Amino acid sequence: MCQHDSEGIQYGCGHYVKTRNVGKVDCSSRDCALSSSHPSYCQSEHCNTLYGPDRSETITRFTAKWCTSCEQSYNPNQSGHYNPNHSGYQPKHHRY
Repeated sequence: MCQHDSEGIQYGCGHYVKTRNVGKVDCSSRDCALSSSHPSYCQSEHCNTLYGPDRSETITRFTAKWCTSCEQSYNPNQSGHYNPNHSGYQPKHHRY
């Protein structure tokens, strides 16, 4: 399974978000359609067509902000909708 080396942003929520691929790591497998070792004539549906997890993740920028996914999941929007299935969600307590 071929992989990428990537660069990205580290957010305050802890997530790393890839901004670009900076290199490809060839797995040299004949069964990987992404590899230079894969035969060009091969039409097998059993060959791998997906990249594996990034081999390296270089952080090019840190930010205290949360990533978009966490921002949307942890902060209800103006209509009061939220995602209660998102781990870590804690509803706000109201005073009466």
